[in-house]
Amino acid sequence: MRVDIGQKLKALRQASELTQAELAARARLTKGFISQLERDQTSISLDSLLDILDALGVTISEFFGDRGISKAVFSPRDRVSLTEKNVRRFDLLVTGSTNNLMDPIMLSLDPGEELPVEQPHAGEEFGYVLAGTMTLELGKKTYKIPPRSCFYFESDRPHQFLNKGNTKVNLLWVTSPPQM
Repeated sequence: MRVDIGQKLKALRQASELTQAELAARARLTKGFISQLERDQTSISLDSLLDILDALGVTISEFFGDRGISKAVFSPRDRVSLTEKNVRRFDLLVTGSTNNLMDPIMLSLDPGEELPVEQPHAGEEFGYVLAGTMTLELGKKTYKIPPRSCFYFESDRPHQFLNKGNTKVNLLWVTSPPQM
């Protein structure tokens, strides 16, 4: 039985609504390698295949047709750090979460840091402030959220997370559906 790995990976990537660059970043590979792989112009090591499948939230047995049990526990080494957000820390806590109903993120903002304004989109967002005081701009309202407080809102208004304080903000943030 022959498995067309490149085409199957491309289909999984597209089903997850990821670009080649996004998948490459999550799997800690290069965009060029993903492109060549999808066009069957290169071979893949088992380690690289496992990294890609992990980033897509697919087990190797699921990939090769045997429906296994999905991964349930994720360690700190499973996290994917996104540096293009230009903040202290933006970690995707669950690999392959674009295939899930929600996307948990660990976010840290140094004083003066902020995420770009998110335009209205379908979904909901929840956050729990672990440390510092975060500022949430939601539509035309501004909220200061102290440690051990949380927020929950429908994502139908422009919104932005900012750190206007003097100490680092740590936030557990969950979006549904995933936006990354």
